[in-house]
Amino acid sequence: MPALVLDDRFARELPEMALRWRAEEAPDPQLLVLNERLAAGLGLDADWLRTPEGVRLLVGNAVPSGATPVAQAYSGHQFGGYAPRLGDGRALLLGELVDTGGCVRDLHLKGSGHTPFARAGDGLAAVGPMLREYIVSEAMHALGIPTTRSLAVVATGRRVQRETALPGAVLARIASSHLRVGSFQYAAASGDRDVLRRLADFAIARHHPDAASAENPYVALYDAVVAAQAELVAQWMLVGFVHGVMNTDNTTISGESIDYGPCAFMEAYDPATVFSSIDSWGRYAYGNQPAIIAWNLARFAETLLPLFAEDVEEAIAIAERSLGALRTRYEAAYTGGMAAKLGLAHTDSDAAAPLIADLPELLQQSHIDYTSFFRALAEAARGDAEPARGLFLDLAGFDAWLNRWRALHPDADAMDRVNPIYIPRNHLVEEALTAATAGDLAPVEQLLDAVTRPFEVRPGLERYAEPAPGDFGTYRTFCGT
Repeated sequence: MPALVLDDRFARELPEMALRWRAEEAPDPQLLVLNERLAAGLGLDADWLRTPEGVRLLVGNAVPSGATPVAQAYSGHQFGGYAPRLGDGRALLLGELVDTGGCVRDLHLKGSGHTPFARAGDGLAAVGPMLREYIVSEAMHALGIPTTRSLAVVATGRRVQRETALPGAVLARIASSHLRVGSFQYAAASGDRDVLRRLADFAIARHHPDAASAENPYVALYDAVVAAQAELVAQWMLVGFVHGVMNTDNTTISGESIDYGPCAFMEAYDPATVFSSIDSWGRYAYGNQPAIIAWNLARFAETLLPLFAEDVEEAIAIAERSLGALRTRYEAAYTGGMAAKLGLAHTDSDAAAPLIADLPELLQQSHIDYTSFFRALAEAARGDAEPARGLFLDLAGFDAWLNRWRALHPDADAMDRVNPIYIPRNHLVEEALTAATAGDLAPVEQLLDAVTRPFEVRPGLERYAEPAPGDFGTYRTFCGT
C-alpha cells in the first residue's frame, strides 16, 4: 500500500461522538466506477486504487496503519420529529486526509455494514442508490454547487434484500467534514457543555477559522453557517434541485450538500414538486426548501445558546438576530443568481427584480421545463425568440414579459455560462441505474460524461438535454435503506 496517512483527529478530539468500528468484509469487491480526477486531487494513485488492495481500502477492509475508523454519533429532526440517537448506521469515517491543495478532507464509506447506530437496518447499500449519489453529487460539483464528492463505488459481491434481492455496493465519499446540525444536537443533548464547546471549536478550526478571532467565536460560527446554508439552498433553487430529505442530520456545518437519497431535479416548474416516496405531505418540496433551512438553523441555534451567553434571554436575542439575517442572505443569493441566469447580472437590481418576481408564475402556468427554458431564452437574447415562445401556452403573457426583459439588453453568452444544458434527468438516471444493477455500466458512464460538463453543447448528447417522455409518469424516489 502506498504511504497513505489517515488522521483520526475527530476520534481523538471528540471520543464521546466517535465509536470505533470496522467495515464488514466484502466477499468479492469489484470496482464499478472510480473518480480519477478526484483521486488525483486527493493525492491518491488511481492505478493503485484499481488494484485488489486499493479496492479493499475503498470498502474499508484494508485500513492503513494508524487509522481509526469510527461511526459518528449525531441526533436529528427527521421530518420534524426529533430522534436523539441516529449516527452512522451504515457508514464509517475511515479518517481525514490532506488533499493536494492543503485542505483536510474526510474519507467516508456508505453501505459498509451494520453499526450499533443502525437500529433495525442491515447497514448495507445496493448498487443503484450508491451510483445515484455518485452521479448526482458529481453533477452538483460540475454545476459549481458545494457538495460532498464521490470517489468510488465498489460492488461487494453480497446481495442486499430490499423489495427484492439486489447487488450490494459501498460508496467512498469525500467531504470537508461530516459535521451536521445533528452533531450539535447530539452534543447539546448530552448536557456536557465541554463536549459542545469542543465540537464547536473543532467546527471553527475545520470550516470557519475566521470565527476564532471574533468577540464571540460561537456566534461568529453560527453566522458563518447561516451564510453558507443560505447560499447553498439558493443554488439548489436556481438549478431546480430537490434534496428530498432536509433533516437536521443532513444540514452540514460546512455548507456542502450531503446525502443524495431521494433527491431529484425538477423538470416542469412547480414549487410543490416532491419526489420522495416517504414525503407524502410535501414537507421537503422544492418550494419549501428555503423555509426548511430556516427551521433547521433555528434548531442549530438552540444547541449553541449556552455558548452564546450565560443569560438565557440574552442568548435567545443573539440567536434571533443572527437567524434573522438568513432571509436577507438567501434573497440576495437567489436574486443575484436569477439575474445571472437571465443575463442581467450587469443590470440595476431594481430593474431586474420585477422580471424575476413575475417569471415563476409564467413558468408554472405553462408547465415549462425549468432547465430547458433558460437555454431557449438565451436564443431569444440573440434574436430568435421562437424556441422559448414555443414552450408557452400563454403567449400574450410571455411576450409581455419577454419585451420587458429584452429592453434590459440581456447577455446571452453570460446566460450560457450559468445555465446548464445537461442535468441528471430523472428518466436517464433510472435508465442508467437499472442497467448498472443488471451489470451494464455503459449508461452510467455516458450520463456522467454529460452531466459533468453541463454547460457545453456537444453533438450526440441531444437526448440528455430533453425532458422525460410523456409516458415516464409520476416519478418517485427512495432512500435505498
